[in-house]
Amino acid sequence: MLDKDQIAAASQVLVKHWRDGTKLDALEPELRPQNRTEAYAVQAALSGTLFGWKIAATSESGQKHIDVAGPLAGRIMSDTVIADGGTASMKGNAMRVGEPEFAFGMRRDLPPRAAPYTVDEVLAAVDSLHPAIEIPDSRFADFASAGEAQLIADNACAHLFVLGAATNANWRAMDLVEERPQITLRGQRYLGHGKNVLGDPRIALAWLANELRGLGITLRAGEVVTTGTCHPPLPIQAGDRFVADFGALGKVAVGFE
Repeated sequence: MLDKDQIAAASQVLVKHWRDGTKLDALEPELRPQNRTEAYAVQAALSGTLFGWKIAATSESGQKHIDVAGPLAGRIMSDTVIADGGTASMKGNAMRVGEPEFAFGMRRDLPPRAAPYTVDEVLAAVDSLHPAIEIPDSRFADFASAGEAQLIADNACAHLFVLGAATNANWRAMDLVEERPQITLRGQRYLGHGKNVLGDPRIALAWLANELRGLGITLRAGEVVTTGTCHPPLPIQAGDRFVADFGALGKVAVGFE
């Protein structure tokens, strides 16, 4: 069982690699979390202002790729958010992929409680829906074999995030499962699919609320939740421009240098 000093030390190691753009093979054995509870404790020791939350591995293929049994929650820090249409640095980014995502802005707090939140209860606490792009990365050189606990401690591969404008469309009346955002990258077009996000982006949002509930964490009004990629991660490189067009829901874009 990691004590508070070990938790803080593990978090500091990961933050240093994140800030320096460097990688490590693994946390030292005495700092390595052995389960999800310890891993989330290391993640919670991250410094910075919380902007919102991300979900990693919301598709079966994504779970197989990093060898985890299910989704992982991570924190989006304010200093990692890039303005829509802005430019993201590729420095230190080993994954080098972009992911089009549905993101929800919260209107009301969802505090911890004994009973799980239903999808309807979580949606009732939502204020807005946004198109978004996540640019993930890991502090582990071989993230695919780092294991679930280390990846959670590594903030579920959070790195950079782009939030589009809140949609004016009546998204509550839409079937997000069948939404097919179009991604344009290097002259090629790709079609995402809402069903790739845990079967439904709204189900993914409820999963995140309940994951936090189980950790004793409140999902707070004003926070943003990005629900996982609706298309397999697309390779990016310096000079690229990644545009995700969600049709009636809006568009979001980012360049890379």
